[in-house]
Amino acid sequence: MKVCGFTIIRNAVKFDYPVVESITSVLPLCDKFIVSIGNCTDGTLGLIQSIPSDKIQIIHSVWDDDLREGGKVLAVETNKAFDAIPDEYTWAIYIQSDELIHEKYFETIKSAMKKYANHSKVEGLLFKYRHFYGSYDYVGDSRKWYRKEIRVIKNNKQIRSYKDAQGFRKNNQKLRVKPIEAYIYHYGWVKHPKYQQAKQEHFHKMWHDDEWVKKNIKITDEFDYTAIDILKRFEETHPNVMQERVNKINWKFSFDPTQIKLPLKLKILHWIEKKIGWKVGEYKNYKIT
Repeated sequence: MKVCGFTIIRNAVKFDYPVVESITSVLPLCDKFIVSIGNCTDGTLGLIQSIPSDKIQIIHSVWDDDLREGGKVLAVETNKAFDAIPDEYTWAIYIQSDELIHEKYFETIKSAMKKYANHSKVEGLLFKYRHFYGSYDYVGDSRKWYRKEIRVIKNNKQIRSYKDAQGFRKNNQKLRVKPIEAYIYHYGWVKHPKYQQAKQEHFHKMWHDDEWVKKNIKITDEFDYTAIDILKRFEETHPNVMQERVNKINWKFSFDPTQIKLPLKLKILHWIEKKIGWKVGEYKNYKIT
């Protein structure tokens, strides 16, 4: 059984993506790792080349900035990276440039990949998620955050990145997956407010036209993290490769976890989820087998 990781990245320096930490967190699980670098205006190439590993293969791509509906360009680029994985690899681990895997889950992931390597009815592995917000001390706890997603898939090129590259499908059908007790740590909402604001102004252009962005994205110097509904304190550890970045945090964010800034209907749905674990109306782009 051989495993290849893959990711896409563009302008990691400009928007302060933890892509080095992201890739490094997955390398121990991989025999090879494909990094597709888009057309950048910063030092992203040098950043990736600085990672001390001979497992990494860099490919280059030019993103189509005219694909501005539903984040489609992200799926197109993800497929390019996936297609670069040679047939000899059984599994592919997809990691986005603001996601990490904690080393405490390595054995669980390895065991699942080994167990299901020859099971044709298992097309992927389903991970749980922790979405950090504002700082490294808080995680999102409301319905707005997705709870699970596929991050390990069989190396079958009929599998394609779906919509905005959040998940995958095969022949436009949901993948058959096995859930595992492992989390993806998502740090996309933890940046200095200056970088977060720049990311928001740029990122929404992959989903919407200029007029929508102009009307809906406030132009300001720094992102306002206070407009959030529910957070809870994170009391565990971060991945080892993320710890230096955590230690260097240079802005302040605090939140009262007892606050619940929700209308009554959403408060009821939130209570149901916390009480019995059922997220009413949850979007599931997968089939548990």
